[in-house]
Amino acid sequence: MDEDTTDKDTTERAGEDGGAPTSGGGRSARWGSAGYVVAVAALLTCLPWAAHDRLPDRLATHWSGGDAPDSSMPLWAAALFPAGLWLLIALGVSVRRRRSAIRPWRAITLVPTGVILVGAQASVVRANLDRADWHQARQPVWGILLILALAAIAGVAAWRMTVPTGSATPTTTLPELDLPEGERLVWFSQATNPWLQLLSAAAVLIAAATLLALAVGLASPAALWPVCAVCAVTGLACAAFSSVRAKVSEAGLEVAFGPLGWPARHWSPAAIESARAERRRPSQVGGWGFRLSGLGTTVMLRAGDCLVVRARGRRTDFAVSVDDAERGAALLNALRRRA
Repeated sequence: MDEDTTDKDTTERAGEDGGAPTSGGGRSARWGSAGYVVAVAALLTCLPWAAHDRLPDRLATHWSGGDAPDSSMPLWAAALFPAGLWLLIALGVSVRRRRSAIRPWRAITLVPTGVILVGAQASVVRANLDRADWHQARQPVWGILLILALAAIAGVAAWRMTVPTGSATPTTTLPELDLPEGERLVWFSQATNPWLQLLSAAAVLIAAATLLALAVGLASPAALWPVCAVCAVTGLACAAFSSVRAKVSEAGLEVAFGPLGWPARHWSPAAIESARAERRRPSQVGGWGFRLSGLGTTVMLRAGDCLVVRARGRRTDFAVSVDDAERGAALLNALRRRA
């Protein structure tokens, strides 16, 4: 059986390379990648300088299996060398090749590498903190293991956010949804709110900076823990509801939130009473985000088209603001009738 997929931005058949189609999210991805590179470079440079009055003239930077360090650098070199190395790595993986092939691997390479470098820099600062001479610095093994574990988690998260998990073979727009027996159709669409993404990135960056300051002992935990906790919760909440993806397939409607696709809601075709497209504004539903109003539940990330469904046995609707909602509703109704 052939499987056709319609997408909000694609009208051509994919080539044999299986490349993912470009979309409006490409610009946001580029800005996010650039912001991540700049933030990591800033952390690598600023961490040693923030504690310069508590560090020796030369910093121990390498341990070869024993407790005693065997290599050191002056403070300026310890601050600039990792940042320069990071920028070279970022430049190397950003060289343009086939856009469809390089984009996922760029994130999968940069995210864990940045975590490793920042973790190593924080570990070096902590090892040299309040030491009279760099020979006195000690590096615990558990610190290295923790950095590697965090890098592995970051790599898995980057892979999960960038590598598509389902089939995506775009075709031309269907003029009508007359589904022959045995034919399978899938529709994808998404929406993002760049302001929520920016707020999430800023909150997570502040939380990471305060956590690093706590890790290297630059400030009192009593003063920084509340800031770290509030910023972390704010960043995660904004990230979870700054984007939404909708998928209509033989299994029904699936609405997934955030870059990781969690949390998610699912309705089977038989569980849906009706589906339609409707234009809504934030003023109609009470604002932005996950809203409850007289119109039912609305996921409002931008004004305009919404895919609106009503489940059997319910008196209220569920709406999600995604592009090309009319085509998704038409396909969902066709699948509902077939079921």
